[in-house]
Amino acid sequence: MAKQMMLKFVSVDRDMPEKRDANVRRTDFHEIYAEFAHEKAAQQAGRCSQCGVPYCQTHCPLHNNIPDWLKLTAEGRLQEAYEVAQQTNTFPEICGRICPQDRLCEGNCVIEQSGHGTVTIGAVEKYITDTAFDMGWVKPIKPAEDRAESVGIIGAGPGGLAAADALRRAGVQVTVYDRYDRAGGLMTYGIPGFKLEKEVVMKRITQLEDGGVEFVLNCNVGEDISFEAIRGKHDAVLIATGVYKSRGLQAPGVGAQGIVRAIDYLTCSNRISFGDEVEEYDTGELNAKGKRVVVIGGGDTAMDCVRTAVRQGAKSVKCLYRRDRDNMPGSQREVANAEEEGVEFVWLSAPKGFSGDTVEGVMVQRMRLGAPDASGRQSPEVIEGADYVEDADLVIMALGFEPEDLPKLWGADGLEVTRWGTVLADFRTHATSIEGVYAVGDIVRGASLVVWAIRDGREAAESILEYLTAPAQVAAE
Repeated sequence: MAKQMMLKFVSVDRDMPEKRDANVRRTDFHEIYAEFAHEKAAQQAGRCSQCGVPYCQTHCPLHNNIPDWLKLTAEGRLQEAYEVAQQTNTFPEICGRICPQDRLCEGNCVIEQSGHGTVTIGAVEKYITDTAFDMGWVKPIKPAEDRAESVGIIGAGPGGLAAADALRRAGVQVTVYDRYDRAGGLMTYGIPGFKLEKEVVMKRITQLEDGGVEFVLNCNVGEDISFEAIRGKHDAVLIATGVYKSRGLQAPGVGAQGIVRAIDYLTCSNRISFGDEVEEYDTGELNAKGKRVVVIGGGDTAMDCVRTAVRQGAKSVKCLYRRDRDNMPGSQREVANAEEEGVEFVWLSAPKGFSGDTVEGVMVQRMRLGAPDASGRQSPEVIEGADYVEDADLVIMALGFEPEDLPKLWGADGLEVTRWGTVLADFRTHATSIEGVYAVGDIVRGASLVVWAIRDGREAAESILEYLTAPAQVAAE
């Protein structure tokens, strides 16, 4: 009977949850995909081939047991499916929404390689966990026994929260320090609601709070509290700050009013979605309404910016990227969604400078792709004499992020960093050069994916538990 539930890929086509009409969704910040109905979720899960070597699982950073929870979903055993999903992933409802499945699990689906269309893994994952919340299957964090040891976590993003969850379940006392007034990091203030509605993140924050995790918010380490004070207060420390320093651009006119950083723009928009009052939005500084908007960059942050500008009522939205569509780092699915919503992509173009004390235009260089660079990607080359001016009232710089100089900011001279400025940590244990201090996520990897930060946080929690237990074992011997 169970086998008949599976292997439907030969008779059932791939089918995503219904996508809201572009003309409707561009007017609000609600998620663009509807939920699967139970029957459709089971049907789509049943398309899984249950292959002997599940590449979907191999190419998932968390190595989620995808074939197992797809099979359970197809059989209608949703609570078991959720429990299996939760074993390897602290936040499956978030990964189901924002992971670039087209580059990870779904992009490596065996039946996709055979021409039948990939299983809709992300949509089923989202459905399973949303159903679990609705049905009350998501249980409170209740350690079997509390421990005396405490861990301080600096950064309330996905890596820090994943570690906090695992440590608290083991009974460790956990305090999370974060610079913002709400926990969640970029999941709260960086990713727009049309990809990840904030209620989804806040549910997990509430679960952690109810489970005994203490949050110290509006807290800048190095200003409000010293790094050494945190070390002195806790038995171990985890650095999970992420990377928030925006990459700049050296070009004439770059300091003009109306040229803003992507992180500032997205944070402002997300604050508005929470109902906060933001002066920069009210004055129009970080508000695209009625403006000709140009976003510079080709990653997922750039996609978030262009789609946010559309929803704020921009007159026009264009995205400049120096390579072509096939070589851009952002999700192709996000590009397609943006195009449906009216965004124009100007491929093979790069900014040369900006005109006006208050920005009036972007001086654009046309590019072509030349020989491959060290990474194997074709390097963009300037086409001489092909410059032109792109009119703009608001320019959003989405060129990526770099790590802050933590040793200098925190006075932590013993904290070793790489030549890129990221914290140097063991790739297995996540231990840094300072005993009892660990580091995870983007501050180690550089700007990366939420799913990688979750993996790092879970692994670091295991290492910290071993570290906390080791002194007791030595004493016992």
